[in-house]
Amino acid sequence: MSDTAFKPLDRNGIAARIARDIPEGWFVNLGIGIPTGVSDFVPEGREVIFHAENGVIGIGPAPAPDQVNPHLVNAGVTPITLRTGGAYMHHADSFAIARGGHLDLCVLGAFEVAENGDIANWARSPNEPVKQVGGAMDLAVGAQRLWVAMEHNTKGNGESRIRRVCSYPLTAKGVVRRVYTDLAVLDVTPDGFVVLDMIPGLTFEALQARTEAPLRRMPG
Repeated sequence: MSDTAFKPLDRNGIAARIARDIPEGWFVNLGIGIPTGVSDFVPEGREVIFHAENGVIGIGPAPAPDQVNPHLVNAGVTPITLRTGGAYMHHADSFAIARGGHLDLCVLGAFEVAENGDIANWARSPNEPVKQVGGAMDLAVGAQRLWVAMEHNTKGNGESRIRRVCSYPLTAKGVVRRVYTDLAVLDVTPDGFVVLDMIPGLTFEALQARTEAPLRRMPG
């Protein structure tokens, strides 16, 4: 199958696909990178409460360039807006939320996800971003659910980030429930990855060819 037969999602496209799946009323932490954009794409009329571990609840869409408040940022130091009813809190209180099972969902970026739900999302060399694990370990094990947003393959040599076993240092073991990439949506099950959705024009066989871990079709 020709690579020109389908068009991978861009970063905003991945974020929008995730936003579509978040139910009404969920309390959600957004990690650094692609997940930051999820708050920009929540369908109109649906209430989702977004949290940042630096101490913000009630994050809204990104501000217009002329409306940026340099003191109002998320954990990735990206400018944000605050919805009506939003609040600031002490860092310790924010991490009590992250660690205490109060989040319905956390969305993190990652370098790799393994078929058993292991996540690796911090660097193994000085030439890569994210030199420290930050709050990801707390969020990965503290939230009720963990979804991952990332590109399916590496930019340099096209290696799969969807793996049998992670080659990067692990952030947490067996915690990922779902992965959203620029090519597909994958559920992590006891039997490995199950394909829930693919971008238009992409076949199951072409997706498997770009994926190290074995994939299964959605039952039925």
